[in-house]
Amino acid sequence: METITIWNDFNSEIYFFILKKVKNKDAANEIFQNSFLKIHQNINQLKDSKKVKAWSFQIVRNEIANYFNNQSRTFHNVNSDTLKNADNFKEFCCFDRFISNLPKDYKEVIELVYIKGKKQVEVAELIGISLANVKARIRRAKSILKINFNECCKFELNEDGKLIGEPNCAHCD
Repeated sequence: METITIWNDFNSEIYFFILKKVKNKDAANEIFQNSFLKIHQNINQLKDSKKVKAWSFQIVRNEIANYFNNQSRTFHNVNSDTLKNADNFKEFCCFDRFISNLPKDYKEVIELVYIKGKKQVEVAELIGISLANVKARIRRAKSILKINFNECCKFELNEDGKLIGEPNCAHCD
């Protein structure tokens, strides 16, 4: 098993998992990078390649716990400029732009679930739509995002419909 295989199979799933837990794009990016660094450094400890997903997510959960432990020990002086800069997520190739360009209904659901960390049931009640409709909007939004990453950033889609590869984007370079 190699790190690139784990990256290709699980990177978007891991990123959105982290983002849902920490509700902060910059923190999610940092945890994401630290997680893959630890996955790479400890890949030789993986005994059963069938358990690679569970093993990877355990590392991610540990990194999330480390983040929250460090946050509780640190006092942050946040000003409005820091908050404005935190909203820019340029490190993950066009992510902010693609989210901003989603149709209003899809953007609202994605932001509430993945960025603000609300449960899908809460979002359904908040917006006044059914849970099935929330899930459908999330599916459609993810589909649009995949197309955008594929067309703009030159990520490829594997046979499972997941993004793989490295960005090759004029906007990001």
